[in-house]
Amino acid sequence: MLCRKDDFILAFSFSRLLKTSLRWGLRLSLAFVVLSVALVVTVTFVDPPTWAWRIDRSLFPPKDDIKVRHYWIMLDDMSPNIQLAVIASEDQRFMEHGGIDFDAIKTALEDRDEGDTLRGASTLTQQTAKNLFLWSSRSYVRKGLEAWFALLLDTIAGKRRTLELYLNIVEFGPGIYGAEAAARYYFGKGAKSLTKREAALLAAVLPNPWNYRIKPPTNYMNRRADWITRQMRQLGMNTLKPLN
Repeated sequence: MLCRKDDFILAFSFSRLLKTSLRWGLRLSLAFVVLSVALVVTVTFVDPPTWAWRIDRSLFPPKDDIKVRHYWIMLDDMSPNIQLAVIASEDQRFMEHGGIDFDAIKTALEDRDEGDTLRGASTLTQQTAKNLFLWSSRSYVRKGLEAWFALLLDTIAGKRRTLELYLNIVEFGPGIYGAEAAARYYFGKGAKSLTKREAALLAAVLPNPWNYRIKPPTNYMNRRADWITRQMRQLGMNTLKPLN
């Protein structure tokens, strides 16, 4: 009889613990949803003074004595060439997907060799989400959060603001953040005056801005810029019409 009583007390205690855990889990989940939506709403209307990627670089710089360059400008103050160049280079289906390109993910999974990490499926929106809000590891947790924030960005901020955010915070070289700073550093002009070739060269450094060099461009970077220029020509400036 005593054993049954102990079993009952144990079951009751476990039930209470489970209910408490579920209650706190729901509260934390709701708090996360509210906070993440609030963050995306904020950057939709307010230009962020800093962002996660820049903070990470300042705390753990790959090299010492890096001068930070950054100028925030509106999308209308950027040449259509740089807008099209980053789309052609990083995410040619940017105007079509909802923040996550499931077709690209499927292709990347099919092309991935066994044991390799997944590459080539991160959209421009996901990159923006990562740079704004997240850390730089390749964990599944981070990728899941990146996808969640990408969906929020596409839904709340929209394509135009997402591209504006991306072009203002992406790193074009050591400490060089945004298209305006990159245009001034590499070509001595504002982002509004970038030519197709200059825009293609800037987009060419994005996969590895700390190692790729375009001042002056290496043969490899020239070939990358040639490919991006061809992609820009195939996409055409009409690609940017939904942003107007």
